[in-house]
Amino acid sequence: MDMERMRLRGKKIILAISGSIAAYKAAFLTRLLIKNGAEVQVLMTSAATDFIAPLTLSTLSKRPVFCEVSSETGWNNHVELGLWADAFVVAPATATTLAKMAQGICDNMVVAAYLSARCPVFFAPAMDIDMWVHPATQTNVQNLLSYGNHLIPVGHGELASGLVGDGRMAEPEDIVTQLIRFFDKDTPLAGKKILITAGPTYEPIDPVRFIGNRSSGKMGLAIAEEAARRGAIVDLILGPSRLDSQQLGLNITRIQTAQEMYEAATALFPQSDIAILSAAVSDYRPAEVAQEKIKKQSDNLQLNLVKNPDIAASLGAIKQAHQYIVGFALETNNEEENARTKLEKKNFDFIVLNSLQDTGAGFNHDTNKIKILRKDNKIRTFELKSKTAVAADILNELESLFSSIQ
Repeated sequence: MDMERMRLRGKKIILAISGSIAAYKAAFLTRLLIKNGAEVQVLMTSAATDFIAPLTLSTLSKRPVFCEVSSETGWNNHVELGLWADAFVVAPATATTLAKMAQGICDNMVVAAYLSARCPVFFAPAMDIDMWVHPATQTNVQNLLSYGNHLIPVGHGELASGLVGDGRMAEPEDIVTQLIRFFDKDTPLAGKKILITAGPTYEPIDPVRFIGNRSSGKMGLAIAEEAARRGAIVDLILGPSRLDSQQLGLNITRIQTAQEMYEAATALFPQSDIAILSAAVSDYRPAEVAQEKIKKQSDNLQLNLVKNPDIAASLGAIKQAHQYIVGFALETNNEEENARTKLEKKNFDFIVLNSLQDTGAGFNHDTNKIKILRKDNKIRTFELKSKTAVAADILNELESLFSSIQ
């Protein structure tokens, strides 16, 4: 955070806290906002006061904490607060508070001020995994996004229930960083058009079977969401995956086959500033696709495979001087040598290498461990991190490349 210290100087932030065990993080969040130069006005629901004392937050913010629209000390003007703020942050946002915000149920100070706010609104959900994935919660999130509010994505990890999964409130550092990036219009990726490929491709054998791989698309989606948060205009070409995104600013094209991904990528790349090719594309496809399910008739089945178009090589061949391409390599042996060859052959600006030999890296994990190899032969090695954190590392490298060239 040192490099971003005081980047919120003069910004007026309402921090609205609802009743979750994650409310304890509000003290750290308040302190970080203050250290970054913001003025912070804390609002709390009555349930939030069961988890953290208003006195703690008023001491940190150096302002009184408002818990009721009308109290013994007087009338707290929610309309005035809504006009005062440059940003309204709800953290933690419980399932109840999300529902009230989405439906306009104005029965506490937090929702009253939210409905009066004319500033950008950010919400950081916090709840157990089953509550988070429930259709009612997801519908409320989508409604809030449709109103123009900004989701601060939940984290993955151990929850208060003891379960492990999605639902953790984002860490205070991540929330502050997202606010900084929102207000900082001069970030290197702001306004850039970025093409990202993600997920596997499925090559049909017949109407039932296909050739594919174990890619989930998690890494590519994390990069796409982080790029959008940094102000980029993102075209995401997503192969068959159960994943979806709640991040505003993503234009998603869903495909099935390598040929479909090739056609979408070559159509979008000429208008793009950057391509990040994280998809695990099938190298081969069946030469013929059976129109009916192939019946089991013998002990052997032979498939004639033909080569798919090389998306990375095709884009590298038509890359213009103002364009950048980031490639990916998943290797099992001679890793750096193979990645270096791919970097040079396909005209990448740098390549992200990860190995199936590393525990916690590769397909379907929520974590990844990468190396970044650049054209100047420099190599950066990173420790095992969440894919969200890895996405930030990759985009930081891209931003540093901009800075060194411009």
